Amino acid sequence: MESGEHSGAVTVFRQLDRSLHDHLATLESLARRGDDQTAVVLARNELPRVVAVVRALLDEHHPDEHGRCPTCRRGWWSRRMPAPCRAYLSAQLCLTLAEQEPSHGKHLRRVG
Repeated sequence: MESGEHSGAVTVFRQLDRSLHDHLATLESLARRGDDQTAVVLARNELPRVVAVVRALLDEHHPDEHGRCPTCRRGWWSRRMPAPCRAYLSAQLCLTLAEQEPSHGKHLRRVG
């Protein structure tokens, strides 16, 4: 890969990264500060999309038949990490912390 190709890839990543973070920040802001109608629209339109994103990311980290994550590695030459990998642990931690944070004086309840 030539230097120009590498910098182009970095630029594209930065643009995608910024776009995704901006979108998530907008969703979070609308959810926290929007009225009830806005919350309903977000829940119906955006929540299924966000769930699909999380599922797609976790699918990439689903353990193989040996219980190892096919995506995560400790280092360049090392073996695959045992499940659950950091992606699964991070997702669970974020969901657990979100359940504990008060939202308008109420706590989220675990469903299911």
